[in-house]
Amino acid sequence: MEKKFDDWNKLKKEIDLEENSLFPKVWEVWYINIWINIWNESLWKWNDFKRAFLIIKKIWNMFFWASMTTQWKDNNYFYIRLSDNYFNKKSYIIKSQLKSIDKKRFIEKMWILTKKDFYNIKKELKESTF
Repeated sequence: MEKKFDDWNKLKKEIDLEENSLFPKVWEVWYINIWINIWNESLWKWNDFKRAFLIIKKIWNMFFWASMTTQWKDNNYFYIRLSDNYFNKKSYIIKSQLKSIDKKRFIEKMWILTKKDFYNIKKELKESTF
């Protein structure tokens, strides 16, 4: 796969300059502008620098989020299965990819997780990660 570093750098500069009037909330799943992973990080399908992420916590304009995928690897330490088919496929949270991000990177809301799914994810993250 060709990695478009120059294209990403141009987009990153545009994102930094623009004002974002979106108001993401906890337990929503959003598309976010982000670069493709490097080397052995979990693989994503290439989709013009945007991927799906679950918002775990919000502190002002910074968000703590978890990566999402439709690809399962047989490793319970890294993956949490969601109960509903949000992608019309089985969906998973990648526990090893928890990060913070600025609100400027948000593109569009995809859906809102059920409270049951969200609280189960938070409980499992606390037990295994923190």
